[in-house]
Amino acid sequence: MVELADRFGEAAAAKVLRGEVVTADGGVVTASTVLQPNSHVYLYRDLPSEVTVPFAMPILYRDEDIVVVDKPHFLATMPRGRHVAQTAVVRLRRELELPELSPAHRLDRLTAGVLLFTARREVRGRYQSMFARGLVRKTYLAHSTAESHLEFPVTLRNRIVKQRGILQAAVVPGEPNAETRIERCGDAIYRLTPQTGRTHQLRVHMASLGLPITGDPLYPSVIDVVADDFSTPLRLLAHSLKFQDPLSGTERRFTSFRELPGL
Repeated sequence: MVELADRFGEAAAAKVLRGEVVTADGGVVTASTVLQPNSHVYLYRDLPSEVTVPFAMPILYRDEDIVVVDKPHFLATMPRGRHVAQTAVVRLRRELELPELSPAHRLDRLTAGVLLFTARREVRGRYQSMFARGLVRKTYLAHSTAESHLEFPVTLRNRIVKQRGILQAAVVPGEPNAETRIERCGDAIYRLTPQTGRTHQLRVHMASLGLPITGDPLYPSVIDVVADDFSTPLRLLAHSLKFQDPLSGTERRFTSFRELPGL
């Protein structure tokens, strides 16, 4: 206990007294435990408090292999940074009691819509590779109030790079790694069909055309938004997924029941 306190502070020593430190075989470490040299113990740091994302995540489809949900805005797909418990995968693992649940692809935290998870470890690679190989048709809807005199449809191909620690992704010279088809399908409404899945790809491509997506706090300019401010959702919706199931060969299509907020 003294060594834990020296290395990690008194809070770590207090965990020993509360029975929260265990050995490699699962035994509880106490103040009187004598460990052999080079032994491993496991101490889990307390998670910081998180702001609850107060929106439901309806299940669109579920079988023994996959779970498809209609993700709300503001809920991250996977734990990252300050978002851990308030993420889609953690919520679903707890609610459905599926500890092996894993996303087959990702949506930005601010993007709502159709999100597919695998329910079992054995099938995870088949579905994830389907997305990685571009075998899934993904369709998004976006709203932008900016005026445009472009003729649609427009297809953008360029190179997008997102550096760790920098909030915005950027278009840089080089071999294209991002492609999006953009169609106007209504007053200020656009249908986006990405052929690739770079971080922030749709937001970057829309902003580069002078059509920033309504409610975007990053593009074209970074706007500081407090963690519990849910008043201005990004008007970007992952509207549908279409693919041939890699296990059954069945043609599948899943569509969001959500509408773009405020419209």
